[in-house]
Amino acid sequence: MTLVESFRNGTPDVRLGKTAAAENIPADTLKDGVIGGTVVIPWAAGHDLAKPIAVGTGCRVKVNANIGTSPDTSGLDEELAKLSAAVSAGADAVMDLSIGGGIRSIRRKIREACPVSLGSVPMYEAAFMAASRGEPFRRMTEHDMLEAVRLHVEDGVDFVTVHCGITREAVDFVRAHGRVCGITSRGGSLLARWMVANNRENPLYTHFDDVVDICKSRDVALSLGDALRPGALADSGDRAQIHELYTLGDLARRARARGVQVFIEGPGHVPFNQIAAQMKLEKIACDNAPFYVLGPLVTDIAPGYDHIVGAIGGTLAATCGADFLCYVTPAEHLRLPNADDVRQGVIASRIAAHAADIANGIPGARDWDDAMSRARKARDWGTQFALAIDPEFARTSRGLAQPKNESVCSMCGEFCALRDEDELL
Repeated sequence: MTLVESFRNGTPDVRLGKTAAAENIPADTLKDGVIGGTVVIPWAAGHDLAKPIAVGTGCRVKVNANIGTSPDTSGLDEELAKLSAAVSAGADAVMDLSIGGGIRSIRRKIREACPVSLGSVPMYEAAFMAASRGEPFRRMTEHDMLEAVRLHVEDGVDFVTVHCGITREAVDFVRAHGRVCGITSRGGSLLARWMVANNRENPLYTHFDDVVDICKSRDVALSLGDALRPGALADSGDRAQIHELYTLGDLARRARARGVQVFIEGPGHVPFNQIAAQMKLEKIACDNAPFYVLGPLVTDIAPGYDHIVGAIGGTLAATCGADFLCYVTPAEHLRLPNADDVRQGVIASRIAAHAADIANGIPGARDWDDAMSRARKARDWGTQFALAIDPEFARTSRGLAQPKNESVCSMCGEFCALRDEDELL
């Protein structure tokens, strides 16, 4: 029995109480959100999850960190180091996007070490397995794709990203109208090429009920992937993207009716002035399902600084309805991120999420800031470091230039406004 079914039937489930306590939200409120599809608790049956979360209406904005091998580099040790960096930096969830090496073994090891919700993308492993057999992806069967989903669910991940909403009609929109960057989703590109090569519909769309059944067997949440998310500002809000969004809304209703929880994934590269409208559209098209966005990235010109670009877009997106921010690292568009990139990406997205929580009036969100302000006024450096979102970096940064007077910083020294304020008030 899934969480949704348990809540509908009034059957007790230990995951509700633990998540409600972690979120500081009344259990009945959380339960109603899950039943209504506006909240997701990504916690698979049988997973001993140390840090449960809820994502959606009334919850604080959550942050996900992507890790995983590439075909060219990285292995288990590197990915476990990234996992440690993500969790220590405060990530609420982690996704394993491995597409090279011993993918299943790496996923199982990551799951063993992961105290937070874990997601994965089965289509990447399907592509890798085809390549390992010396076959192009276009020769894969529908069974092969569904079997990849089954493997990930059996391995105990808490949610899977499955690109069920990219259809032949949507691909035709891309081909007819053109895009600057085409299809930049890796899973979306693979499926689009499969459909064109085989002149057939997306198997994950035609066999969506089977995908739901597989996820339902272990109470794994569905993250409906945005295969046609814009990869350039010029492609934002085009017909293909919006067509897929409404398709995802239809699929989400079908999954919820069967007792399976659903996220909706979103953009991507979006001009700042379009973000609010796209967040609102998702809520309309998908009946207020939790929205999981990558960034969004509000400019295309900042390689090396895309964690900042994503935080700018993420703050507005989360203020306007996004519930789950997938981090962006400084390595975005350049290379596979390392552990330090992961740390920086998580911190940047956490800042964005927290700023949105304050703007959204999440109970207690501002308390953290007010405590920091009081410590700052008192020039209580120890408390400031303890309250900092990245304590180690704050402490190290102050240590780079010690002032003569330890009670102030080296910016103003003896002219410190806060110190002078003590005499004024």
